[in-house]
Amino acid sequence: MQKQIDKIFKAIADPTRREILHALVVASVALPITEISAQFDISRQGVTKHIKILEDADLVQIKKNGREQMIYPNPKSLKTVSDWLKFYENFWDDTLKGLVSYLDNKA
Repeated sequence: MQKQIDKIFKAIADPTRREILHALVVASVALPITEISAQFDISRQGVTKHIKILEDADLVQIKKNGREQMIYPNPKSLKTVSDWLKFYENFWDDTLKGLVSYLDNKA
């Protein structure tokens, strides 16, 4: 699981990859690489490299449709990171509640 989290963090660390994922999720449909590439000021090859990293993190799926490669979003993989972060969210919530309780008893 840690390896998958590392791959996801690597994938979403780059603003271009976050924009690609966001565009796919907002579109709610698969998009061809050519359409995705048109939205960015980088080469199609550059966009393809970003998509491969997103695919490696299981955030998108690439399927061939004839000559065209269609990119499908898979944002459900982000749940792995969400679950991981939940531990720290609970930790800080508990810590802050303890601090509030301590300060209330001191007043």
